[in-house]
Amino acid sequence: MTHDTRPTTERALSEAQFQQQIIELAKLRGWLVAHFRPAMNRRGVWATPMAGDPGYPDLTLARRGKVIFAELKSEKGKPSDAQLGWLVSLPNSYVWKPSDWDAIVEVLK
Repeated sequence: MTHDTRPTTERALSEAQFQQQIIELAKLRGWLVAHFRPAMNRRGVWATPMAGDPGYPDLTLARRGKVIFAELKSEKGKPSDAQLGWLVSLPNSYVWKPSDWDAIVEVLK
């Protein structure tokens, strides 16, 4: 039996659902995955604890000496200037949308 890695519905995926599907595919293919989640602070404000420059990509994936940086967007989403600053500075960086699924599968094979 073949495991179908295609997202259940490419057209209506939220960014969080899309991210989860990429994480599941990456783990299935033996990639290590890092994602930094926002958390609510004591004042009730959501923030991602970090030091340095904002806009770091959503996912960092590593396997056998290769590292991939991926910024995830909805179909209509676009990277911010801060995100673009990181993406142009990092090797093997991508902006992935649900419609890119076939290319994502190829990159993570």
